[in-house]
Amino acid sequence: MTERVGIGLDIGGTKVLGAVVSAQGEVLTECRVPSPTSTWAHLLAAIEASVTELRGSHPGVESVGIGAAGMVDLDGSIHYSPNVPAFRSTRVRADVEAAVGLPTTVDNDANVAAYAEVRFGAAAGMTDAMVITLGTGIGGGIIVGGAVLRGANGFAAEVGHFQVDPNGPPCACGEIGHWEAMASGTALGVMARAAAERGELASALALAGGAVEAITGQHVSEAARGGAADALTVIDAYGGNVAVGLVGLANIFDPGVIAIAGGIVNDGDLYLEPIRRHFLGHIEGASYRPRPEIVPATLGERAGVIGAAILALDHQRSVSAGSQ
Repeated sequence: MTERVGIGLDIGGTKVLGAVVSAQGEVLTECRVPSPTSTWAHLLAAIEASVTELRGSHPGVESVGIGAAGMVDLDGSIHYSPNVPAFRSTRVRADVEAAVGLPTTVDNDANVAAYAEVRFGAAAGMTDAMVITLGTGIGGGIIVGGAVLRGANGFAAEVGHFQVDPNGPPCACGEIGHWEAMASGTALGVMARAAAERGELASALALAGGAVEAITGQHVSEAARGGAADALTVIDAYGGNVAVGLVGLANIFDPGVIAIAGGIVNDGDLYLEPIRRHFLGHIEGASYRPRPEIVPATLGERAGVIGAAILALDHQRSVSAGSQ
């Protein structure tokens, strides 16, 4: 019996990462092209070129799955994406399907990453889990009863955009005090620069060549790995900001596992330890309940393409079963 394979595409603000993925979640081949995000016509052309290249090595692919940053509805249209101007009321599924001639499924990039981690990664075997990506913004996928939580319109789990501090910093979306504005990778850099301006982060300032405006979260991590107390203090405060959002979500959804993705995972417990400590200090009934594990996601940047491909293959299998 021929192994079922599909194409997964992870579309972001800078790149289109594509892969041919087996039904067992194995990446068989991949390609990467820049993401021309200014117009849908240009981005669609990049998607079509990626699919054509991948089909060249695996002509038997049966479907295309797309994970994309933005508000994806249940029909596969993307209504809005703050970082991809091409996604403004865009009929992504219909247009890609017409362009490449393959059944296509479209979902939010964090949703498909969560699906991959539940099927093959850090949350494998769990029916209730969350995958939170701390990057430029905060992405989230929530698995409830074994299924991706999508909501009435497909827009559920925009976890970066709930308010945790009504007097907090402005978010990129225009609102105030959203979790993303306080706990994303971008927010870590903002916190670090503010600390340096107060004279409280000499270690990272030195690594940035003495220029406050050049300080990034990477400088904080590097200084902390070297044991700098001032950098560890910033990381502890940042861990508290991450934890306050996780606590709110955990109190609502009661996940068995919370998998953290993003660059900070590479530093392991340097970040995860303060996140776990602050989380356990605030979750409801911490001494009287099973505590959800907070673990690093394991699939890395391939989670999106794996999840998108598997979601599309699963959808095709259900369609085929329903037609019999």
